[in-house]
Amino acid sequence: MSLLPANIRGLILDMDGVLWADPAPIGNLPNVFARFKELGLSVAMATNNSTSTVDQFVERLNSFGVQVEPWQVITSSLAVTNLMSKQLPYGAPVFAIGENGLQQALKTAGFELLTVEDAEKAEAVVIGLDRQITFAKMREATLLVRNGKPFFATNPDRTFPTPRGQIPGAGAWISVIVTATDKQPVYAGKPFPFMLQLALERIGTTKEETLIVGDRLETDIAGGQALGSPTALVLSGVSNQAQAQAWMPKIDVVAESLSVLVGANN
Repeated sequence: MSLLPANIRGLILDMDGVLWADPAPIGNLPNVFARFKELGLSVAMATNNSTSTVDQFVERLNSFGVQVEPWQVITSSLAVTNLMSKQLPYGAPVFAIGENGLQQALKTAGFELLTVEDAEKAEAVVIGLDRQITFAKMREATLLVRNGKPFFATNPDRTFPTPRGQIPGAGAWISVIVTATDKQPVYAGKPFPFMLQLALERIGTTKEETLIVGDRLETDIAGGQALGSPTALVLSGVSNQAQAQAWMPKIDVVAESLSVLVGANN
């Protein structure tokens, strides 16, 4: 038996902490995705993780025995690139701090990626998690933002999960530029609504009939509530039961895992 509200026709799932906890899947994912089909649910996955490409996420799910289409996966890199494309001319030179996921999304959208040496030519700055961060990158981003260039960011996550524990996430590095410039970026990722709106467009359901599922209160649940959708917290990731009970506004569903949420057999 599922714990889904009766009107739900679509799901937007976070991935890390919901579908897997590195390096292993959470529960029997083939059974979970079979259950989605049985229930007639349209499904997309929306992650604040900007480091990997859509194809890499598809391949990871394939390795867990789950077949999904690339259109079902929306990363914060894809979302911020989509957002920038609406505000900047095609081919605009940008200074990007980020890893392969962000770099590839920007290249695919036609943006010119500038090196640190050429950063002064940038028409905008965008930042995501970069585990090869340098002072030179932060310096150039700060100078550009202080000079009034548009400032975009993938997501505000302060930490990034690893097998050893939480390390500084994109939000931690973004806060350095915010401190140095007194300017906030335009965020594409959760809890801001842009990425979730993009996911809604792709699965073709309304926000009222789409359940936002995640493991982090301050991003997944806050994002779903800001969008005006019902929300479900799974306790297989970052946030715990006590935090969930204290959260306001009230979460629609709290479940031990995605398997339990949809009533899938493990």
